[in-house]
Amino acid sequence: MSQTTVKVMLVSHTINPAETVALGAKLCYSKISIEKLKERIAESDVEGFIERIMGVGHLSTVEHASFTFAIEGVSRAMLAQITRHRIASFSVQSQRYVQAKEDFSYIIPPQISALGVSEEDEFKRQMKEIGKFYSYWLEKLGNAGESSNEDARFVLPNASETKMIVTMNTRELLHFFNLRCCNRAQWEIREVAWLMLAEVMKVAKVLFRFSGPKCIHGICPEGDKCCGCQAEMKEKMCSLTGE
Repeated sequence: MSQTTVKVMLVSHTINPAETVALGAKLCYSKISIEKLKERIAESDVEGFIERIMGVGHLSTVEHASFTFAIEGVSRAMLAQITRHRIASFSVQSQRYVQAKEDFSYIIPPQISALGVSEEDEFKRQMKEIGKFYSYWLEKLGNAGESSNEDARFVLPNASETKMIVTMNTRELLHFFNLRCCNRAQWEIREVAWLMLAEVMKVAKVLFRFSGPKCIHGICPEGDKCCGCQAEMKEKMCSLTGE
């Protein structure tokens, strides 16, 4: 069995993220009480203010807004990529406590599928063989709950499907989108990044309207490794912002 459909869902976020960020930022420059400041923010141009503070690089204030995502249909290889982002919280389906099946779910890389049906079938055959190896070791190890799972899992591949909950604050998400929406990022985490960006744009557009790969808002940092697709990236971002 293979699972190749990536799913990303925004499951929760800071209530009124833009107003929360604005409150933190205005507090730095105001003498009045927080209660009165909160009342003024409700009546002010929050979007314009946030754009100004982000424009001058006052990004510590955007850390007050956090977003939590549910992600599934991704590989353990992608898990290794996303956990490099250290200012984040992760809860991942355990291969120790959750026993895989012989017909475990896995991700087929697009480049393998692009080789044709016969090559994709060969990949599936190999995954099926690995499933047999896994079952073999479960039996040999006595099928004793997580004790056998934790050792039998050593034969499972990076292609194995996993699920996770991820929480990041706005500042880390901006950094994440800069790196992972880029065409130079690994294909799977790039797809996840764009889906995550689409989700936060629905609830906090003002915080992320200038996000995405760095080439959209300036010079590509990849130098001679630049993909040359800045126009395409800008168009993709415009489809999210509606601008």
